[in-house]
Amino acid sequence: MTDPYTLYQSPFTWRYGSDDMRRVWSETYKRKVWRRIWLALAEVQATYGLVSPEQLGDLKAHVEDIDIPRALEIESEIQHDLMAELKTYAGQCPLGGGSLHLGATSMDIEDNADAIRLRESMQMVLKKIEGVLLLWTQKMEQWADLPIIAFTHLQPAEPSTLGYRFAIYAQDLFEDYQELSRVAGKIRGKGFKGAVGTSAAYMDLLGESSIETFEEALSEKLDLAFYPVSHQTYPRKQDYLILSTLAGVGASLNKFAFDLRVLQSPLFGELSEPFGSKQVGSSAMPFKRNPINAEKIDSLARQLAGLPRIAWDNAANSLLERTLDDSANRRSLLPEAFLITDELLRVSQRLISGLKIEESAIQRNLATYAPFAATEQVLMAAAKAGADRQVMHEKLRIHSLQAWQAIQAGMPNPLIEAIAQDADFQQFLPGGEIRRLMQAGRHTGSAPARARELAQQIKQWLKG
Repeated sequence: MTDPYTLYQSPFTWRYGSDDMRRVWSETYKRKVWRRIWLALAEVQATYGLVSPEQLGDLKAHVEDIDIPRALEIESEIQHDLMAELKTYAGQCPLGGGSLHLGATSMDIEDNADAIRLRESMQMVLKKIEGVLLLWTQKMEQWADLPIIAFTHLQPAEPSTLGYRFAIYAQDLFEDYQELSRVAGKIRGKGFKGAVGTSAAYMDLLGESSIETFEEALSEKLDLAFYPVSHQTYPRKQDYLILSTLAGVGASLNKFAFDLRVLQSPLFGELSEPFGSKQVGSSAMPFKRNPINAEKIDSLARQLAGLPRIAWDNAANSLLERTLDDSANRRSLLPEAFLITDELLRVSQRLISGLKIEESAIQRNLATYAPFAATEQVLMAAAKAGADRQVMHEKLRIHSLQAWQAIQAGMPNPLIEAIAQDADFQQFLPGGEIRRLMQAGRHTGSAPARARELAQQIKQWLKG
């Protein structure tokens, strides 16, 4: 046997994604679903007298007997993977093999199987999102009141709270979850409509009056809704919609990971991802603590973002009743989209649960930058007490510029005391009142309450 490590393997074969997701997109599982669909077709056709009980029993006895080496041997001769599996299955069933695939075309089997695997994969993704959302609700509630300095344009802005920042990430992912649930609930198979979707071959077998009940019985047996109208395949628009929702999940997790990369830079230092006691940050620089997990999320999310474009082309460029130019890319497009999403959620769950909160760095940044934002409160209070608003504005501007110079020189921010001790301000506001107005924790508005409200909303939705 050839050593597998001497040949190319996809990183999704073992590095990225879970074994559970890999099993859904494995060659063995695909062929099991194909056989399950062939058996279901035979079972329904048996009710019309087209398949005998003995033939049906033979098919059931061998439905799990996957023999990939034999199927690949046949495929090397006939150049058709589904027919090769069909011949393998039929060859194992001396009584029932001849009854397989009556009236069907390849995509009656393949596209219904793909729809089943898409639905199973979507449910796995939804379950993982639930876990991430529950982690976020814990973090939002735990840190709802902790003041932080917020940043716009990567510049210090006004105070917020850490729980509220977490709520932004959770809200995006919550919307992804709701959209993913909607799209997952609408996944449909092609049904059993034959070569170009007209059901002509099935009508020849069953009669025109039986077509609707025949397909309904198969839909019930497979627990899969079917498109009412299809050509040789189900509409490839379905793949585009599914991959677009997965890319939306990627965008939300990318935002969190990108922010985390910024915030664990020593210049910010407020958050950091877990770092193992034996973990190596750099082969050259022993001191490094690189944010490799957040960077992995952003790297894979970038790849995921490009996949809906391929699905768009498959939907838009399939000519007339069907062309085969989607087939090759879908073999990797669909599984990799789910394996990437699966890995993004697995890593995100690990990051969120082990997230390090550096409160001293948060307090340092707040003390350094929050006083600038608080000048507006001082300005309003002074004006309300009778001061000339324009005069006070100019004095605050001068004090602020001087404070920035002090910070750039490595000194603590002197702004609060400079204003509190300014005689012009003391005519209208006592120094103690100025200090109170400029306390960072006073200016977080409704952020704590909104973080808690969203956490409760998410938990209630997931319970329902």
